[in-house]
Amino acid sequence: MRIAEVAETYQITPDTLRYYERIGLLPRIRRNASGVRDYSEADCGRIEFIKCMRGANVSIEALQAYMRLLDQGEDTVAERKAILEEQRDLAEARIAEMQAGLDRLNYKIENYGKMLEDEKRFK
Repeated sequence: MRIAEVAETYQITPDTLRYYERIGLLPRIRRNASGVRDYSEADCGRIEFIKCMRGANVSIEALQAYMRLLDQGEDTVAERKAILEEQRDLAEARIAEMQAGLDRLNYKIENYGKMLEDEKRFK
Protein backbone atom coordinates (compact mmCIF):
# COMPACT_ATOMS: atom_id res chain seq x y z
CA MET A 1 0.00 0.00 0.00
CA ARG A 2 1.07 3.57 -0.56
CA ILE A 3 1.48 6.06 2.24
CA ALA A 4 -1.86 7.80 1.59
CA GLU A 5 -3.71 4.48 1.75
CA VAL A 6 -1.95 3.46 4.96
CA ALA A 7 -2.60 6.86 6.52
CA GLU A 8 -6.29 6.62 5.68
CA THR A 9 -6.57 3.00 6.84
CA TYR A 10 -5.00 3.70 10.23
CA GLN A 11 -6.29 7.28 10.55
CA ILE A 12 -2.87 8.83 11.00
CA THR A 13 -1.11 11.38 8.87
CA PRO A 14 1.55 10.63 6.27
CA ASP A 15 3.85 12.90 8.29
CA THR A 16 3.35 10.66 11.32
CA LEU A 17 4.24 7.60 9.25
CA ARG A 18 7.40 9.30 7.99
CA TYR A 19 8.25 10.32 11.57
CA TYR A 20 7.80 6.75 12.82
CA GLU A 21 10.17 5.58 10.10
CA ARG A 22 12.69 8.33 10.87
CA ILE A 23 12.85 7.51 14.60
CA GLY A 24 13.03 3.76 14.07
CA LEU A 25 9.55 2.63 15.07
CA LEU A 26 9.13 1.42 11.51
CA PRO A 27 11.89 -0.16 9.48
CA ARG A 28 12.96 1.58 6.31
CA ILE A 29 9.92 1.16 4.13
CA ARG A 30 10.56 -0.48 0.78
CA ARG A 31 10.08 1.80 -2.20
CA ASN A 32 8.80 0.98 -5.64
CA ALA A 33 10.66 1.79 -8.87
CA SER A 34 9.32 5.36 -8.73
CA GLY A 35 10.65 5.86 -5.21
CA VAL A 36 7.20 5.80 -3.60
CA ARG A 37 6.89 4.04 -0.25
CA ASP A 38 5.26 0.63 -0.59
CA TYR A 39 4.04 -0.65 2.79
CA SER A 40 3.94 -4.43 3.22
CA GLU A 41 1.49 -6.42 5.30
CA ALA A 42 4.19 -6.74 7.99
CA ASP A 43 4.70 -2.95 7.97
CA CYS A 44 0.95 -2.46 8.40
CA GLY A 45 0.89 -4.92 11.29
CA ARG A 46 3.63 -2.94 12.96
CA ILE A 47 1.74 0.33 12.38
CA GLU A 48 -1.39 -1.20 13.90
CA PHE A 49 0.63 -2.25 16.98
CA ILE A 50 2.22 1.21 17.31
CA LYS A 51 -1.15 2.92 16.99
CA CYS A 52 -2.65 0.64 19.63
CA MET A 53 0.24 1.27 22.02
CA ARG A 54 0.12 5.03 21.47
CA GLY A 55 -3.64 4.84 22.16
CA ALA A 56 -2.72 3.26 25.50
CA ASN A 57 -0.41 6.24 26.07
CA VAL A 58 2.79 4.20 25.74
CA SER A 59 5.66 6.64 25.31
CA ILE A 60 7.63 6.95 22.10
CA GLU A 61 10.79 6.11 24.05
CA ALA A 62 9.30 2.87 25.39
CA LEU A 63 8.11 1.95 21.90
CA GLN A 64 11.54 2.65 20.44
CA ALA A 65 13.18 0.39 23.02
CA TYR A 66 10.56 -2.29 22.40
CA MET A 67 10.96 -2.15 18.61
CA ARG A 68 14.77 -2.29 18.84
CA LEU A 69 14.45 -5.43 20.94
CA LEU A 70 11.82 -6.89 18.61
CA ASP A 71 14.16 -6.44 15.66
CA GLN A 72 16.90 -8.30 17.57
CA GLY A 73 14.84 -11.48 17.67
CA GLU A 74 13.61 -14.11 20.09
CA ASP A 75 16.44 -13.67 22.60
CA THR A 76 14.80 -10.42 23.77
CA VAL A 77 11.38 -11.77 24.74
CA ALA A 78 11.93 -11.25 28.49
CA GLU A 79 13.06 -7.65 27.98
CA ARG A 80 10.11 -6.89 25.70
CA LYS A 81 7.73 -8.39 28.25
CA ALA A 82 9.28 -6.22 30.98
CA ILE A 83 8.72 -3.07 28.89
CA LEU A 84 5.08 -4.00 28.30
CA GLU A 85 4.56 -4.79 32.00
CA GLU A 86 6.01 -1.43 33.01
CA GLN A 87 3.77 0.36 30.51
CA ARG A 88 0.76 -1.64 31.72
CA ASP A 89 1.50 -0.57 35.31
CA LEU A 90 1.67 3.07 34.22
CA ALA A 91 -1.62 2.71 32.32
CA GLU A 92 -3.30 1.14 35.35
CA ALA A 93 -2.13 4.04 37.51
CA ARG A 94 -3.53 6.56 35.00
CA ILE A 95 -6.83 4.66 34.89
CA ALA A 96 -7.06 4.67 38.69
CA GLU A 97 -6.40 8.40 38.73
CA MET A 98 -9.04 8.99 36.07
CA GLN A 99 -11.51 6.75 37.92
CA ALA A 100 -11.01 8.79 41.08
CA GLY A 101 -11.75 11.96 39.11
CA LEU A 102 -14.83 10.38 37.54
CA ASP A 103 -16.06 9.23 40.94
CA ARG A 104 -15.66 12.77 42.24
CA LEU A 105 -17.57 14.18 39.27
CA ASN A 106 -20.41 11.71 39.77
CA TYR A 107 -20.55 12.55 43.48
CA LYS A 108 -20.77 16.27 42.75
CA ILE A 109 -23.43 15.77 40.05
CA GLU A 110 -25.49 13.60 42.39
CA ASN A 111 -25.13 16.18 45.14
CA TYR A 112 -26.32 18.98 42.87
CA GLY A 113 -29.22 16.81 41.76
CA LYS A 114 -30.30 16.42 45.37
CA MET A 115 -29.95 20.15 45.96
CA LEU A 116 -32.17 20.90 42.97
CA GLU A 117 -34.79 18.37 44.14
CA ASP A 118 -34.79 19.92 47.63
CA GLU A 119 -35.14 23.36 46.11
CA LYS A 120 -38.22 22.27 44.14
CA ARG A 121 -39.81 20.67 47.21
CA PHE A 122 -39.49 23.79 49.35
CA LYS A 123 -40.96 26.17 46.80
